[in-house]
Amino acid sequence: MTRRAYSHAALLFLAIAMVGAGCRKEERGGVPLTPMDISINVNNPAYADVAVPGGWVYLSGGSQGLIVYRASNDQFVVMDRHCPYQPAEFCRVFVDDTEIIARDTACCHSAFSIVDGTVIEGPAALNLQRYNTSFNGTTLRIYN
Repeated sequence: MTRRAYSHAALLFLAIAMVGAGCRKEERGGVPLTPMDISINVNNPAYADVAVPGGWVYLSGGSQGLIVYRASNDQFVVMDRHCPYQPAEFCRVFVDDTEIIARDTACCHSAFSIVDGTVIEGPAALNLQRYNTSFNGTTLRIYN
């Protein structure tokens, strides 16, 4: 190989490495990863608030508890209530009177959409930690 061929090969390798670095999995915030694998029967009267789309309920689990939001007949969004702003403070968000915003006014002073956990009001820059879900029509599994 010529010197020019080596130069082109090195540039190609560098370009591939840079593209690969840009495809890395999104970094987690400072909220502690808590092992999660629970299942609930959404037809149980204890979970009546998630019987219809738009409903939500608190559950135990995660770092600071969970918010379970029913997005549609077959889709759920589950978020940890641990505010990602200054996570060492262990601030917990609560669904406010709007029933669509989870906020903490005493500790992290941030607000999040319960539809998907996105930041609505800072100082938090990271969304609420979400958990994986699967639903078979009766049982909702929440896991990571």
